Amino acid sequence: MLLKKYILSKSFRTNILLILLSAIFLLLMLFFFLRSITQYNSSIILPDFTTKTISEIKNEMTNLNLDYIIIDSSTFNPDYKINAIINQIPKPNSEVKPGRKIYFTLNASDYKKIKVPKLRGVTIREARNEIESMGFKFGQISYVNDIALNVVISVTHNGEKIYEGDFLKKSSIIDLVLGNGK
Repeated sequence: MLLKKYILSKSFRTNILLILLSAIFLLLMLFFFLRSITQYNSSIILPDFTTKTISEIKNEMTNLNLDYIIIDSSTFNPDYKINAIINQIPKPNSEVKPGRKIYFTLNASDYKKIKVPKLRGVTIREARNEIESMGFKFGQISYVNDIALNVVISVTHNGEKIYEGDFLKKSSIIDLVLGNGK
């Protein structure tokens, strides 16, 4: 009986009303506070920075009020300038807020140097597979008098002999000298 009397009392209704008003007030404050903090309705269409260098985009990034982080790359793409941007996150034409960090991946300054594998004494088929799997390009074939038919006798690059363990840039052309079986 006491509980029923308290629920119907004026003080209980006043407390419930104050709780509801406080909750509504807090939700409204949170709504307006979040709108101002998250820069609601304030966005920028991100331009395409690929093929440009960092020095070329510094002023544009400052004018757009954007920050950037450089991710160095170990891959070299000859279609781009040295140290040019080859990838950006977020992608071009995305909507971003002012102050957003943009991640740039740069083109390496040159091809990575790779160790020349053992090619002497193997067949042409094995040599070709090894050359291409390592990232080199298969060049010309020449033959010399040797009893081993289609077996690699020597390996050259730009006319100079190279040996197992030497370092060449990735995508270098490797020429083979094979035995003709005579």
